[in-house]
Amino acid sequence: MRLKRPTHFLALTLITFALSACAQLSQIPVSSLGEDDDAICRANNVAVGSPEYVACRKDRDVIRNNAAARADRRQRDLGEYMLNNPVRP
Repeated sequence: MRLKRPTHFLALTLITFALSACAQLSQIPVSSLGEDDDAICRANNVAVGSPEYVACRKDRDVIRNNAAARADRRQRDLGEYMLNNPVRP
């Protein structure tokens, strides 16, 4: 019986694409955070380009970067814990 090589190759390619998407997990797009920095800063009744608006946007960037760093640190800590405390059945 002859093997279906193109089918296996196609399945392997699809699995490779699916796994490569998981590798980009740490890069969070801005739109996925569910918040619009411009709308939040404008809600404080400040004009776009004013020092208060710029400070608000900088604060939002700091908050976002801290959250991403915290998530990365928690993931790294979990990996280290799993390496140092293996569970053997």
